[in-house]
Amino acid sequence: MTDPQNWQSPTNDGQNGPRYGEQVPPLAPPGGGPQPGWNVPSGWTPPPRPGLIPLRPLGFGTLLWAPYQVLRRNPKATFGSALLIQAVVTLATLVVVGSVTFFALSRVDSAPLAERDAVQAGAWVGIALSALVPIALSLVAGALLQGVIVLEVARATLGEKLRLAQLWRLVGRRLWPLALWTVLLSAVAVLALGLVTGAVVLFVTLGGAWVGLAVVLGIFGVLLFIAGAAWLGTKLSLVPCLIVLERLGLRKSVQRSWSLTRGYFWRTLGVQLLVAVIINVVSQVVVTPVSILFSVATSLVDPNAGFDTYLPSVILYVLVLFVSLVLGAVATVVQSATVALIYIDLRMRKEGLDLELARFVESAPGSGGTDPYLVGAGREAPGA
Repeated sequence: MTDPQNWQSPTNDGQNGPRYGEQVPPLAPPGGGPQPGWNVPSGWTPPPRPGLIPLRPLGFGTLLWAPYQVLRRNPKATFGSALLIQAVVTLATLVVVGSVTFFALSRVDSAPLAERDAVQAGAWVGIALSALVPIALSLVAGALLQGVIVLEVARATLGEKLRLAQLWRLVGRRLWPLALWTVLLSAVAVLALGLVTGAVVLFVTLGGAWVGLAVVLGIFGVLLFIAGAAWLGTKLSLVPCLIVLERLGLRKSVQRSWSLTRGYFWRTLGVQLLVAVIINVVSQVVVTPVSILFSVATSLVDPNAGFDTYLPSVILYVLVLFVSLVLGAVATVVQSATVALIYIDLRMRKEGLDLELARFVESAPGSGGTDPYLVGAGREAPGA
């Protein structure tokens, strides 16, 4: 193999080399591609990216702007899925909880005075149980939406553009592991908060000096919960990507997410946190004026007036609800896309996924090559 440092230009015979201080034009390697140590011509540019991102480890800026490109590149499949799912969950919440609440409160009003307390207690229990239906639906819907965005980012990186129906059909095969993972995360969070809250309430009921201990325990408990949620949430943030793209079970997905984020914890946390802050600031800027208008319009309504006086408030409420749905859909797409891009970037850095993706892109269309995101079958990933 030719040594790059001894390789000679066709215009140089190897004996009459350049004198000290003489400028030598840049030279390109015989193989044609840029390699370390070669002088690359100034006009050379890397090959264009095939799809959403360049096939190389991603910089911090790319991880910040690329999630928003997901919305622009395939809005029907991404934003459409998010808006449809959020609208269904919102409608189900209004219908189920609203109807149960109306029926329960009407029973309280019509109940005899002697039975009113018992009927009211039953009404609150019924309302609480009815809220479980939209909660369960939102967990499943959230898992489906996260899987859809992860798959869209993965295929967009390869230059593919799938339709909404295709994405839903492919993610549907991995829906139950995704939903189970979402339920487990929610259960752990509720259990941790329940333990802290229960301990604080217990010490408060004891009275005396225990109240001060309850305050201290509450403060440190909340701080510990936030730190633990940030740590575990970052280390396990790639689990949905692994379930969908590598088709792993829950246990292996947890182990592999823990392995991939090793050494990149702060970078992963920083990107996700910064994206969440940007989305929250933009949402507040858009929603706050509309909410203020709704509050002002509601305060000016005469309770004894007719329905016509309530019409502006109703219109503003519908507007607030619509804006919240749109911003919620955008936020969900961007945050899920951020996680998917972090997963791809970490595999590029630690496992050379960029080479597999480039090989897949350059292969003949319709050749039926192996899915580049799969691990195994002779391509076992390090640390998997």
